[in-house]
Amino acid sequence: MKRGRPVKSEIRQNIIEILAVSGKAYGYRIHKWYNQIFPPCTRENIYYNLKKGVILKELKIEEIKQEKGDYSWGSVVEKKYYTVGPSGKPSGDVRVKEFFEKMKKSTQKK
Repeated sequence: MKRGRPVKSEIRQNIIEILAVSGKAYGYRIHKWYNQIFPPCTRENIYYNLKKGVILKELKIEEIKQEKGDYSWGSVVEKKYYTVGPSGKPSGDVRVKEFFEKMKKSTQKK
């Protein structure tokens, strides 16, 4: 029997589901969407699973952007955009698909 934490994570699988539908997104946006679709979890938990997903090749970093703005910590933010990696296996969660369809319809009405 293996010791330690299991490699599989429900949160990481849900992140893969979100990225399979949305394409690419950065951590804060993934966290916002996650908490609207699934039971809420902390931002730290999302970022942990993003890092772990990259290590396991379930996720990959598509690009890293430096964006300027007026933030509480300074004038620049680094955004890492994630996509589904070669080992990521989305199962096609209906909740995620419905969420993005609703979001798309609401933006079209404006």
